[in-house]
Amino acid sequence: MKNPIYINDAAMIAAVDSFTSQESAHFFEKKNKAWISPISKVKEDQLQAFLRDHEVYKSLDRSVQLALFAARSLKNIPVQTAVNIGSSRGATGLWEEYHSRFRESGTVPTATSPLTTLGNISSWVAQDLRLKGTAFSHSITCATASHAILNAIAWLESGMAMSFIAGGSEAPLTDFTIAQMQALRIYSRDSSPYPCKSLDLDKSQNSMILGEGAACFLLSKEDKNSLAKITGYGSAIEKLNSATSLTQSGLCLQESMTQAIQHIDMETVDAIITHAPGTIKGDKAEFTAIKAVFGERYPYLCNNKWQLGHALGASGALNLRMAIEMLQSEMIFKIPYLEESLANPRGDLRTPKRILINATGFGGNAVSLLIER
Repeated sequence: MKNPIYINDAAMIAAVDSFTSQESAHFFEKKNKAWISPISKVKEDQLQAFLRDHEVYKSLDRSVQLALFAARSLKNIPVQTAVNIGSSRGATGLWEEYHSRFRESGTVPTATSPLTTLGNISSWVAQDLRLKGTAFSHSITCATASHAILNAIAWLESGMAMSFIAGGSEAPLTDFTIAQMQALRIYSRDSSPYPCKSLDLDKSQNSMILGEGAACFLLSKEDKNSLAKITGYGSAIEKLNSATSLTQSGLCLQESMTQAIQHIDMETVDAIITHAPGTIKGDKAEFTAIKAVFGERYPYLCNNKWQLGHALGASGALNLRMAIEMLQSEMIFKIPYLEESLANPRGDLRTPKRILINATGFGGNAVSLLIER
């Protein structure tokens, strides 16, 4: 990157309000015998109060409601700000509800089409904030939010936008979506203290768990008391070999990480927030890719899926919010069950100043973002 992109503000709604290295508990609960990670009760109460005050938003899909709630917390947004909030699944809940009604009666409500389009996430946020910049949504599976950041970088660097709200929102905790993950045989059936064992390379069964959430970021080329800055990025796609498409060596992640750090000494990367969804193959592929790029002295490995589950298209946004908090608190948030020798092969406890964030998704695509104080 010729110039950094500044993160002027950030907002998140998830199972936790903030991440902390002192917290060793997960935030999972059971729904029909399946682990899930919903937003916290405090945030749920606030969301419902928000919806009671804004009747027009009650008919929207939960993915849109989460994005609205998060974006409303951003401050000092210029009126010409562009918006790109992506989602892997989009209006999952409403789509399932309306399709079920159609199967029963052969009819659907008048608003079915506009309320189940993916684009209505960003358009409703723009409407709510009374913005006049362009608004668009997209889906690039589980790397969606990170691709939204890439879009923001491109628009800002080209001069097509002066400020940009980017992020991701996902509300996948429906029976049908959970059943899809279970059909892939990647969903956790673990009853141990840590049912999602993200980055545990010795686990004998897949342990992915779905979580919901949204995170939004106000980006610009100006340092307006910014929280952090983006100084590198990379993206890649590898040849499709299967429906989930990630080679054992994680070739797309190797390429995206290499691009993101090509302008710096890799020893100065203090931590990597991994994508690691908790699956055996996915976690090992990313670890293999990290070692291929950094060698045996790779940066400290951390993650939040062991705590919050996998928020699909919003996961990269939650990782970015975690990175910002790590930089501000000057702490690396550890995974409690991970061996220190695996998580921290350098053997030092650094104050994080540079953090690499990975995301990858179905289709063999990967994004890496380099974040600095």
